[in-house]
Amino acid sequence: MREELPRVVRDDAWAPLVIRTDFTDDAAWREVVAALAQAVEGERGGESAVHLVEDRRWEGVPGDLALAAAARDEELSVVFLADDVTMRSPLRPLLALDLGADDYQDLDPVYYQELIDSPPPREVRVVPDAVHMVHGNMQLANVDFAEFVEDAAGDPDGGVRDATAASAPTGSEG
Repeated sequence: MREELPRVVRDDAWAPLVIRTDFTDDAAWREVVAALAQAVEGERGGESAVHLVEDRRWEGVPGDLALAAAARDEELSVVFLADDVTMRSPLRPLLALDLGADDYQDLDPVYYQELIDSPPPREVRVVPDAVHMVHGNMQLANVDFAEFVEDAAGDPDGGVRDATAASAPTGSEG
């Protein structure tokens, strides 16, 4: 039986929460952290830093338990996990989990049976440079989580990317 997961207290509601659940590759984790830090430099300097949780009590925690623990933060709409897929993939995609998906459990089945039977997806892979974009849009309720899932389905690697980061000039145009 797993002991209760530690409570996560974020100092800044605008800081995305990234929890490390895989401790097999410290070099890969450093790459994730560097990519997250790079995503807030330059033009995005006004964005909040990322709240990183690197506590071995989270090691191997599956998405459903991470969701339950993260749901204690009522202001949080999405949590990101650095899991085994993150550590193995060269893109370092984090697993984004939608905390708002539980809202469908309390719906009246008379009117919402189809939605109850086929709830929207609650997880998607997000490359580090898109974490702030996904988090910000979810916090502001600008975009439904399902739209990020749809974007990832159209990506050759199956992940959400920040289109503004991908289309930013590289300095080699001329």
